[in-house]
Amino acid sequence: MAYYTWILAFHVMSFVSWMAMLFYLPRLFIYHRENADTKAFTDIVEVQEYKLFKYIGVPAMWATLITGALMLYLNTGIFSSGGWMHAKLVAIAFLLAYHFSLNNIRNTLIENPHYKSSKYFRLYNEVPTLLMIFIVIMVVVKPF
Repeated sequence: MAYYTWILAFHVMSFVSWMAMLFYLPRLFIYHRENADTKAFTDIVEVQEYKLFKYIGVPAMWATLITGALMLYLNTGIFSSGGWMHAKLVAIAFLLAYHFSLNNIRNTLIENPHYKSSKYFRLYNEVPTLLMIFIVIMVVVKPF
């Protein structure tokens, strides 16, 4: 348990990095969609989208999942401390689904830059914010 606090620190840093990608990638989709008719612009944004997802988002996601699983392994009693951890894990499952949906959208935008509207992406961009608020409340407040 001496390393538990270090694992927790790395977990929080990984989560913040993962959330940064989840917040910013849909913003790039908005720019991609709004400039769909400017090939030079979309070519640049496609590279940014790819690098953000692959080199920041994927490693941060894995680091978050691995450190989270390691903390659960080291402290299995947390499951009997209330339903908050179960609720958090359900929210993480939704966050994972959202993460992989972003890659699907990224690939679709490459094939069809007119896919969906920028308004759709503005709304879709709110999903990780709502999940993050819920997750933080579960962990900090532990309401149940």
